Amino acid sequence: MKCWRDPAITAVACAVLLGLAAIGLRSSLSVAAETHAIPPPALDEPGTASTEVAVLAGGCFWGVQGVYQHVDGVLDAVSGYTGGTAATAHYDQVSTGTTGHAESVQITFDPRRISYGRLLQIFFSVVHDPTELDHQGFDTGPQYRSAIFPLSAEQGRIARAYIAQLSHAHVFAAPIVTSIEPGRTFYPAEAYHQNFLVRYPTYPYIVYNDLPKIAQLKRLFPRLYDARAVLVAVAQADPSH
Repeated sequence: MKCWRDPAITAVACAVLLGLAAIGLRSSLSVAAETHAIPPPALDEPGTASTEVAVLAGGCFWGVQGVYQHVDGVLDAVSGYTGGTAATAHYDQVSTGTTGHAESVQITFDPRRISYGRLLQIFFSVVHDPTELDHQGFDTGPQYRSAIFPLSAEQGRIARAYIAQLSHAHVFAAPIVTSIEPGRTFYPAEAYHQNFLVRYPTYPYIVYNDLPKIAQLKRLFPRLYDARAVLVAVAQADPSH
């Protein structure tokens, strides 16, 4: 529902579409208000290195990035694309749903302050609905799929064990559809996508879809919530975008 990106849609039409989306999102916001923290992963290995990197996809990267920018121990969170090739890692192409890419976020964190497993707990509790296949709310297509892109065998082991744990406990009313896709390359998104939630907090999509996630993070993980967002330097975005 990012109609502002389509020059064929007028500003008035965009406002109407966003208004309809807001009405349709009321039910999902009600669900978000009732969200409860899921149990932490039984298998989790806090690291000893100064930095580690995770790549996660859970719908529009604006909200995913926005949540992790407010997590204590996260040093950087960059919006981008994962799952396809470098040649197709561009918003207009990814939006067709034919590139294999998912809108994703590369999270650099201090494993001595927050573990990979804890990042996954936030991912499943706050960031998105892991039972929605190839969509999140009104955003539809495989580019909005729920996916974990492990960067090591250990990350893959923790992710698989956690999904099995949550599935066995029937934490969600429907099956978890989150895919685990190792060996994929992350490509930073265009500069205008970076820090979007922080820069445009009154944008209708952000207000109705993503600000509730920040509130949930603060409510469910008060000790991990950091009011100061860790911002991406524009230079980190692919200069070719």
